[in-house]
Amino acid sequence: MSSHETLVCVLALVSLLGFRRATAASCEPVRIPMCKSMPWNMTKMPNHLHHSTQANAVLAIEQFEGLLGTQCSPELLFFLCAMYAPICTIDFQHDPIKPCKAVCERAKCGCEPVMKRYNHTWPESLACEELPVYDRGVCISPEAIVKVEGTERCKCKTVKLTQKIYIKNNYNYVIRARVKEIKSQNHDLSAIVEVKEVLKSSLVNIPLDTVTLHYSSDCLCPHLTANEEYIIMGYENEERSRLLLIDNCIALKWKDRLGRKVKRWEKSRGPVGRPSRH
Repeated sequence: MSSHETLVCVLALVSLLGFRRATAASCEPVRIPMCKSMPWNMTKMPNHLHHSTQANAVLAIEQFEGLLGTQCSPELLFFLCAMYAPICTIDFQHDPIKPCKAVCERAKCGCEPVMKRYNHTWPESLACEELPVYDRGVCISPEAIVKVEGTERCKCKTVKLTQKIYIKNNYNYVIRARVKEIKSQNHDLSAIVEVKEVLKSSLVNIPLDTVTLHYSSDCLCPHLTANEEYIIMGYENEERSRLLLIDNCIALKWKDRLGRKVKRWEKSRGPVGRPSRH
């Protein structure tokens, strides 16, 4: 990773993890040389391998230097650092975020055949089975990290929620949902959310289950943070049965009074047309 890449704005990671520069005392700067290229710079001990200090973690992770040199998996270093130097943030101090199960499986799939040539197997301490799956728990993966060359391009427009704005914007759907993960694949940014309540829906069926909300660009606007509950107002693409997060969409931390307001506004406006967005 180039020095430029390490300095880029990791916008989705910031939104996903609620990262703050002024972290609490329980967080400490990453001092493991192999992990200083990662897009986080604060960690917490003990780590997921129960190392009490970074000095102990360094001795343990260095055993993988030879394996990293084979380039058996582009995700091996990310996975190792997420285990040995887990991300520490204000929101997740007591339970540091683990790497996603899929990240572990991809690293293992690429590297275990190389290890077997030298009579080694994938370590039990790095078993993938117990790691969280993105749609069932909070976890981190390279796909969740969206790199942009500057913050100005991704400056989000603020949309204030009033009855006048709500009626004018004529949202296709309004849901109460808990964010599970922010994903990015081939510049397609999306939010995986668990729907708790459907306050309004149109032509796209919205189950009380895990659904995907699709952004229209690689900017995380409106901002969403994993493991937080929101009231989300957006549009839909009926032809592709997609729920969209585009310009003028709103995402606010859930409060019961907001839900009551929306229900009241919907009741007062009566039946209206529901234009879908493409």
